[in-house]
Amino acid sequence: MGLLTEGSPLSWEETKALAEHVRQHGVEQFINLYRKLQDRTGDVLKWGDEVEYVIVKVDDKNERATVSLRANELLPKLQEKELADPQNVKSLWRPEYGGYMVEGTPGKPYGGLLAHFNIVEANMQYRRAEASALLQDGEVIMSITNFPRLGCTNFTSPPYKPTPNEGVTRSHYFPDEGIYQGHPRFKTLTSNIRLRRGEKVAINIPVFRDVNTKIPVDNSHTLEPDAAKPDCVYMDAMGFGMGCCCLQLTFQACCITEARTLYDQLAPLCPIMLALSAASPIYRGYLTDVDCRWNVISASVDCRTREERGLEPLKNNKFRIQKSRYDSIDSYLSPQNEKYNDIPIVHDQNIYKRLREGGIDHPLALHVAHLFIRDTVSLFSEKVHQDDENDTDHFENIQSTNWQTMRFKPPPPNSSIGWRVEFRPCEAQLTDFENAAYVCFVVLLTRVILSYQLNFVMPISKVDENMQRAQRRGACLNEKFWWRRDVGAPRDVAPPHSDATDEYHEMSINDIANGKEGVFPGLIPLIESYLSGMDVDADTHCSVQQYLKLIQRRAAGDIVTTASWLRAFVTNHPHYKKDSVVTEKINYDLLKTAHGIQDGSIPAPTLLGGGNVSKTNEDIPKAFTKMMSRDCS
Repeated sequence: MGLLTEGSPLSWEETKALAEHVRQHGVEQFINLYRKLQDRTGDVLKWGDEVEYVIVKVDDKNERATVSLRANELLPKLQEKELADPQNVKSLWRPEYGGYMVEGTPGKPYGGLLAHFNIVEANMQYRRAEASALLQDGEVIMSITNFPRLGCTNFTSPPYKPTPNEGVTRSHYFPDEGIYQGHPRFKTLTSNIRLRRGEKVAINIPVFRDVNTKIPVDNSHTLEPDAAKPDCVYMDAMGFGMGCCCLQLTFQACCITEARTLYDQLAPLCPIMLALSAASPIYRGYLTDVDCRWNVISASVDCRTREERGLEPLKNNKFRIQKSRYDSIDSYLSPQNEKYNDIPIVHDQNIYKRLREGGIDHPLALHVAHLFIRDTVSLFSEKVHQDDENDTDHFENIQSTNWQTMRFKPPPPNSSIGWRVEFRPCEAQLTDFENAAYVCFVVLLTRVILSYQLNFVMPISKVDENMQRAQRRGACLNEKFWWRRDVGAPRDVAPPHSDATDEYHEMSINDIANGKEGVFPGLIPLIESYLSGMDVDADTHCSVQQYLKLIQRRAAGDIVTTASWLRAFVTNHPHYKKDSVVTEKINYDLLKTAHGIQDGSIPAPTLLGGGNVSKTNEDIPKAFTKMMSRDCS
């Protein structure tokens, strides 16, 4: 979720008055940090994943499932080992926006050994078991991107009623008690985003139109006639977006140049991975016409005023801003990729000028000046006055509330941590096997990109176009995506094109992942080419092959995405009335089945295929004691 600062949150009026103070000092802090660390090199590859989970309460007697608001009880217990021995824990636990959510990461980052790929899934299994051990009867922990009936009547345990006329959210559907209560940041953000915007956030997602679907969908267009669209599922709270779960990755690069390279090269991959990991077609108890959470979260934290959104002439605000602060990136960072920044990069010219005076090059100065068109939306009294030479909290305040597909992360001050990038688009998958597969696939791609010096960069406008296509229903199978034909792959993997007149081509996910002869070699063949020249132990080899097989088959349509599986479960349920409504009973059966798939007690051949068992092992040394073998039986 970003920077968690201890202290007393300021009111919106106090925060607003200090917005320029935070901006100016944040820029100075970045300049000072950059000067100290721009030449830092020699950091080794480290990487890690973040998986977010929902605590679900299952009531078998009444055949209901709700979210359990016990994150605040669970987290202190989950953090006991870290507090007692921070250097030797297997997992780290952090709060998330929802009072029903927790976030788990490995206790230490993984490194450059290929054998590390074989401990990812084992660590995810450990985290899930660790959290599960603290649950009450009837509770389960699930890595689902979105709870299907979030915002429906009594969707929480214990139940609370929304308060549309008071509180921080003022939602018709999402009660303030649904927000994590253990840190003031989350409620403060909720209130300040609403107050800065000048009205509640408005999320409208087109409903899936089945034969009996009612239009208007419900009475939301009468409750909020200026905000709700009759043919959409309307949501009016930050919790509908930030209450979703995702799967994220962070990479440490050897230097700032490599970090910028990874940032740029992974950006075109974001929509591809969003479509491949699609897992959230149901919102507020309705099937929708989208498969992913992205635009839901984007709208849920959209603090732009009417002026900034272009609905009124600029008078009190400086900029007309095209996107929410949660959206896809607007520019590449490496100088050689500037020519692909083909959309207007709204930025603060004074901040840009100061950054250039401070020794920051043009593309990086433009990036920071673009992030800094945003106001701070959460400030703590203890953090107003800082030492700009040694502190970075003002910089991080704005940096960490620009929630984009990629995040470029400078080293923390006085730390052994290097320059990093964060890869943020993926949706959470039901099983640890799937989450490990997606993680290992992306990490392997970073190794291939750097080793083969590949170039995936294309005009940013095409990446933006792909982001919207990626969210459409069935996008993984049915949509075409812009992709670069010649990425500079080795000629034994990709012979030169004879008719490469078009630099970019519209390709299916299958073409991009598995390749299409004469068009593109495929990401998986590129990974396999890279791995063929590496020494790898038998267990790791088998696990990685299983992971690649999952991605390969999803891309080809041999098995379905989580979103397609959820959609099929609902539409084939005997209680479904072809009206797009996911009832209490359907939701209960859906989550019971999903949990059975998660723990391996229910087979899911359409989702996972067969034989998807890795040889994951939480102990690296054991992996190296195995004899080299290619037998994956």
